[in-house]
Amino acid sequence: MNTTSPATIIRCRSCGANNRIAADKLQAGLAPVCGKCKKPLPAGTSPVEVNDATFASEVVRSPIPVLVDAWAPWCGPCRMIAPVIDELAAEMAGRVKFAKLNVDQSPQTASRLNISSIPALIVYSGGREVDRMVGLMPKPELARRLEQILA
Repeated sequence: MNTTSPATIIRCRSCGANNRIAADKLQAGLAPVCGKCKKPLPAGTSPVEVNDATFASEVVRSPIPVLVDAWAPWCGPCRMIAPVIDELAAEMAGRVKFAKLNVDQSPQTASRLNISSIPALIVYSGGREVDRMVGLMPKPELARRLEQILA
């Protein structure tokens, strides 16, 4: 009987190496390091900030599905959904990556993604968009849609 924990792949931001990390170690709060360059890896339990320069490497080339939260600091509904995104990022660590895209600071990416209303939640899998949700969404509904994509 196999009792090993499921693993997630975390890409090193320094050298680009993919690292297999056991999910139970992430959930226990251990800080993983890259096996190649030994620099700290993003733990994956909180959303990563993406911008025009990092969108492709963090989202499109991610080995696991990514939920991109397109937001702006002045947006009230964006601030309301932020805690839900943080909770889901912790709960789904290792299975789904969560990214935050500030549309004011990354206008090229926001334009390329055709974001006309925020908050916009866009799910990528295998480098392509597979779902899009605009506006506030209850946590159970958002979790259900993510689980459908993972199935």
